[in-house]
Amino acid sequence: MLATGFWEQQERVAEVFSVLSPLKELFASYQKLVQSQEDLAALLNLSEEENDLKLAAEVYGELEKLKPKINKLELNVLLGDPYDQNNAILTLHAGAGGTEAQDWVAMLLRMYTRWIEEKGYQVNIVDLLPGEEAGVKSVTVIVTGPFAYGYLKAEKGVHRLVRISTFDAGGRRHTSFASVDVLPEVKEELEVDIRPEDLKIDTFRSSGAGGQHVNKTDSAVRITHLPTSIVVQCQNERSQMANRNAALKLLRAKLFDLERKKKEAKDTLRWEEQPDIAWGSQIRSYIFHPYSLVKDHRTGVEIGNVAAVMDGEIDSFIIAYLKGSVKNNEKNSLKKMATNRS
Repeated sequence: MLATGFWEQQERVAEVFSVLSPLKELFASYQKLVQSQEDLAALLNLSEEENDLKLAAEVYGELEKLKPKINKLELNVLLGDPYDQNNAILTLHAGAGGTEAQDWVAMLLRMYTRWIEEKGYQVNIVDLLPGEEAGVKSVTVIVTGPFAYGYLKAEKGVHRLVRISTFDAGGRRHTSFASVDVLPEVKEELEVDIRPEDLKIDTFRSSGAGGQHVNKTDSAVRITHLPTSIVVQCQNERSQMANRNAALKLLRAKLFDLERKKKEAKDTLRWEEQPDIAWGSQIRSYIFHPYSLVKDHRTGVEIGNVAAVMDGEIDSFIIAYLKGSVKNNEKNSLKKMATNRS
């Protein structure tokens, strides 16, 4: 019993240090920046007392050099989750609105593709289901680049579009919805239990465009994880083996996310269900008519230039969300500490 208690304490100490270590590094970086700022403030006061314009110019030059260091520190604070630096798996689904919603998914895919290209990331479409008349029913892409998941996790939720319908001969205003899901791409060495006997693997002919080879062979792959009923599929790679590997990658990410949610639910005694892709559950509204406005309902950030947002300028929404998340995490940590003391 004593030995068991000892090792449990050792594990708790290791866990505490794993949390404190990165915080200690952040605090050390913060202290260096504060010291630099104080030194420069003293030099600026000296330049004013002695009317030394050359020294003042040097101080302002050094202040400019501090800006990227401050931005880097802020980024480290905002993207502090262990999986923020991973690649991202981005999935879009059409919701309420029929063909309008499917066209809305295509518009969102273009918006995210523009943002991805601007960041210098790479995008690989692993599964795409086109709409019957226009647009896209669903699409899954892997975004490769540093902190891709850290940024894109801010986009998870329901996105609402209000516009004059391009598919309505009467020119009426329509409201459409699409859901965005974001998962971190996890490495194979992480402990995600995927047993071959738990998998049902089906092959089928790829739908839509994809090249001669894809259309003539049953290269598309659908994998069902029987214990959880999670279904993933991939049809955009050139071979059945490549599609199978990509589908397994998606499955691993979904199973990892499921286990993480279970752990969070156990810690917080709650489980937040995915909202319906419909009215009242949106995180952001894109209004094209009767006025132009994109509003994030979580942070209150508003941008009147809808065209710029649809061209991928969404960083304002992302940064505001990340800053809000850091504050919420701090509040939750304080509440948890207070609960533990009591």
